[in-house]
Amino acid sequence: MSRIRLISIAVGILVALGLVAGLFDSLQRLYAGLALISPWLASLLLVLLVAAVIAALAGLAYYLAIFGRSPSRPPTPSISADRSEAAQENLVAMRQQVAQIQDEVVRQALLEQSEAIERDLSQQALTVVVFGVGSAGKTSLVNAIMGQIVGEVGAPMGTTTYQRQTYRLQLQGANREILIIDTPGVQETGAGGSQREQIARQLATDADLLLFVIDNDLRQSEFELLQTLNEIGKRLLIVFNKADLYLEADQQQILERLHQRLPILAEDLVAVAANPRPLILPDGEVQPEPEILPLLTRMAAVLRAEGEDLVADNILLRSQRLGEETRRLINAQRQQQAEKIVERFQWIGAGVVAATPLPGVDLLATAAINAQMVVELGQVYDCEMNLERGKELALSLAKTLVSLGVVRGAIEIFSVALQTNVGTFLVGRAIQGVTAAYLTRIAGKSFIQYFQRNQNWGDGGISEVVQEQFRLNRRDQFVKAFVQEALERVVRPLTNQ
Repeated sequence: MSRIRLISIAVGILVALGLVAGLFDSLQRLYAGLALISPWLASLLLVLLVAAVIAALAGLAYYLAIFGRSPSRPPTPSISADRSEAAQENLVAMRQQVAQIQDEVVRQALLEQSEAIERDLSQQALTVVVFGVGSAGKTSLVNAIMGQIVGEVGAPMGTTTYQRQTYRLQLQGANREILIIDTPGVQETGAGGSQREQIARQLATDADLLLFVIDNDLRQSEFELLQTLNEIGKRLLIVFNKADLYLEADQQQILERLHQRLPILAEDLVAVAANPRPLILPDGEVQPEPEILPLLTRMAAVLRAEGEDLVADNILLRSQRLGEETRRLINAQRQQQAEKIVERFQWIGAGVVAATPLPGVDLLATAAINAQMVVELGQVYDCEMNLERGKELALSLAKTLVSLGVVRGAIEIFSVALQTNVGTFLVGRAIQGVTAAYLTRIAGKSFIQYFQRNQNWGDGGISEVVQEQFRLNRRDQFVKAFVQEALERVVRPLTNQ
């Protein structure tokens, strides 16, 4: 306890004693005055004073008992309840979606990732990943951190694998065990370099706290990677290693440029020298101690103050990313199934129209076929769709095809394309059949977008969707390939007949 505080307490006690003495003297005079007038009133005053003193002493004893208790160690805080529940809900929803994935290998891999996240929900450890290019001195930094905290780093302290090296430590004031993970360097060349970089990037995105190690101003690739990590909400400390290799002015200039380019707090950019240059002395070289105290101080402050939130945020982030990956795979699978449905119905429509030629393209016939296509597409995207609703949508789209001139444009395209490939007596029927197939394709592609948007045509409405699909499917290369397939599926059966 400081001398100033002791003096303040002593002065306070003296003042309190003086006030009590003055109060006691005043009460004594009041009692003596009342005794002369009415002994009964004097006795009542005495009783009230004694009761007040007893109550004051009891209150004092109560509060002394409370404040005199030794503080108990607070329980280890759990992950933020709402974030934990949100992560669990994401995992449950993701598993329901995974059941729809047909690829057994992909489905099993996603389930294993969800199980790993669930294990981490109850894991009592904070993961600190050291990340950066191979030449930045990551391993030296890890060794310096472990050496400063727990002494010389030995093999029993760490777990080494091909992908990473992990050290465990307990930080005073932190309620969780700390895992320090040294990752492979990014941008390595040679065999296996790309695979090791992919592993390092995955470890970085899964970290609770990331130490991004650099040894100079940021390379463009490092800057882009930092932007990506920052966008996904990763907690970062930027470690400017090998600071002893720079003059003070040069070091300060680099730090200022980093501050300008990176959206981080000033205290989250730390200069260190994990493996300083040896000092040349007359009697030989001397290896200085690592200069990493600013990093240790900042890292400890972040882990103590933000540790539980870092774990909660990271678990929630990982569960959301896994859910997004699952939805992406399901959408790709649905897209593939929908494409097959559209292709099947486009050639069914072509066969029907070519076999029963009418003046112009029979949109009513194709609309009836498209209605069944709409129902099957709805089933792929888990949308309730009956045949009556399918007919309404198909007719609406058929009218849009006519009003936008898509029907006329398709007839012109295939009239030119088929003139030189089909005999004169078959060209009319061929044009009708192929055009019907093409229009069914445009309709099918449009309906895929409709279902992907949860049965919504979007801000531009049905017209914009149809026009976009017409633009995409009128390219010369596609039309040539489509005509060649149509010759096999439509024209050859007509010729055989």
